[in-house]
Amino acid sequence: MTTICPIEGFDHLEFYVGNAKQASVFYSTYFGFNPVAYCGLETGERKKTSYVLKQGDIRFVISSALSPNHPIARSVLEHGDTIAIIALAVSNVNTAYQYAVARGAVGAIPPTTQKDESGVFRFAAIHSFGDTLIKFIDRSDYPSNFAPGYIDRVTKSVNSAGLTSVDHVVGNVERGTMNQWVKFFVKTMGFDVRMYFDEQTVSTEYSALMSKVLENGGKTIININEPANGLRKSQIQEYLDFHYGPGIQHLGLATNNIVQTVVRLREAGVEFLPIPQTYYENLEDWVKDINVSVEDLAKLGILVDRDDNGYLLQLFTKPISDRPTLFFEIIERRGSQGFGAGNFKSLFVALEKEQKLRGNF
Repeated sequence: MTTICPIEGFDHLEFYVGNAKQASVFYSTYFGFNPVAYCGLETGERKKTSYVLKQGDIRFVISSALSPNHPIARSVLEHGDTIAIIALAVSNVNTAYQYAVARGAVGAIPPTTQKDESGVFRFAAIHSFGDTLIKFIDRSDYPSNFAPGYIDRVTKSVNSAGLTSVDHVVGNVERGTMNQWVKFFVKTMGFDVRMYFDEQTVSTEYSALMSKVLENGGKTIININEPANGLRKSQIQEYLDFHYGPGIQHLGLATNNIVQTVVRLREAGVEFLPIPQTYYENLEDWVKDINVSVEDLAKLGILVDRDDNGYLLQLFTKPISDRPTLFFEIIERRGSQGFGAGNFKSLFVALEKEQKLRGNF
C-alpha cells in the first residue's frame, strides 16, 4: 500500500516511569545506552523530567512526572513502568496527522511547530490501543539536538552493548480486538499486514495467542497480539492483567553480533528467559551454516530459526520491572525476516514456567 505520507522509521520510544533518573541509569548500566539529552527543572520544565538515551539508531526517552496529578504519574500508577509513546519519523507531520484523523484516528496533539537556536521541530500525535500514543516527528529542519527544551547531557561514557536499531514493537490487546487495531493501523497510517500467526501456530497444550505483523514501507514493524483460548492463562492475558489494559509488551532490538551483545548484557546483570537444554539436543540436524556454534547457542540460551531467506538468532529478557509486563527481545537477522515461528512452542513453554513461578499459571 502506498500512503500519502509514508512512515520513515522509529524516531524514538518514550517510557513513562516512576523515577526517570534511576531508570535512565538502569538502561545505561545494564543495556549500554548513552545519555545524550535532558529536560527538567534545570531547563525550565516544571511538569516532568525526561532523559534521552541513545545506542546505534535506537533512541529512548525516559520520563517521570513532577506532580501526582500529571498524566505520566497517573499512567505509572495504573500500568507501572510502560512504553507510552511510539514516535514515528515522517516527512510531513501535518499531512500524516490529517491523513490519520480523516480516516478515523482520534487526535491527541495537533500539528505543532517549535523553534529554537537549533532549528524547527514539528510533531503531532494520535491515540491508539490502550493509552499508547502514536507520535509523528519531523526533525528534517532540526538536526542537532533532540528537541526544543532539551539540553545536551553526556554524563559518562558507556560501553555499548552493540544494539543497532529497533527491529519491531509488539503490542498486546484484549481478546477479540486484534483485528480492530490491525484495521486501525492499515486505514489510518497505511500499514500492510505482512504475516499472521493463529492459535495453532503459537501455542502449547496449555496456552495460545494470535498475532498479526504490520509493516509500513518495509521499515517499521508493529506486531499486534491477542490471547486465544487455552487451558490456562496465556502470557498475553498475564500482561493485560498486570498492565491493566492493552499496551506495549516488548521491543525487538537488533544487533549485528548477538553473541557479543548477550555476553555484554549478561555481564551487566541482564536476566534472560531460561531455555531448556533439550532445545539444543537435535539442533544441528536442521540448523546448517550459521555463524554461531550450537555449543555457544546453548551456553547463552539463544534460539535460532530458519526460513527460505536465511536464519535469525533471538532471545528474550525477563520482565524489566516488578510487574510481568514489558521485556526486550535481542535479535540478529541473517536473511530471515520472520519472527522465529519455529521457536514459538519452546518459547511459550519457557514463559509458562516463569508464569508458574509467579503464581499466574
